[in-house]
Amino acid sequence: MPIPSIRPLRALPVLLLATMLACRNTADGVQKDAAKTTEKMAEAGAEAGDAISGGAKTVDVKTALLADSLVTGADINVDTDHESRTVTLSGEVASAAMRARAEQVAKDNATGYSVVNNLTVPAR
Repeated sequence: MPIPSIRPLRALPVLLLATMLACRNTADGVQKDAAKTTEKMAEAGAEAGDAISGGAKTVDVKTALLADSLVTGADINVDTDHESRTVTLSGEVASAAMRARAEQVAKDNATGYSVVNNLTVPAR
């Protein structure tokens, strides 16, 4: 019976070392990818939070306009930009007094935001 050669066994340490280095590189890459993913998710979460905050202001102002007996809120469009912290009113109202009242209602319900009043009153 022939004696097995020891030569293939000499390559074993080199093979093990190469495998260990490859695994370490893979683990480091996975860790870096996970960190990048976490960072991107945090950014997306912050953007979503801003959108939700802006949307909440829009709902607050619109609800207050609809509830106010001196304003026809259904004809008033409310847009909110959370980044610039601005609430914009647009649309058409029946009178200058209603335009002013809508602006005041928006200011009262959009604390921390500036209000841009783009409401128009039709000419008579």
